[in-house]
Amino acid sequence: MAKIRVTKVKSAINRTQNQKRTLEALGLKKIGQVVEHDATPNIVGMVNKVKHLVSVEETK
Repeated sequence: MAKIRVTKVKSAINRTQNQKRTLEALGLKKIGQVVEHDATPNIVGMVNKVKHLVSVEETK
């Protein structure tokens, strides 16, 4: 299964509670923090919801 690397690049201040909870569910707390996830439909949907706050790259 493909993996994706998600990096938080912007703050969650002044964002909706849904977006804050989505970042927390992805495991992102601090700016610059990087996490790796499998590219499942659930994870991809969560990333799309906060795509303006994170950067995403595919890994092997």
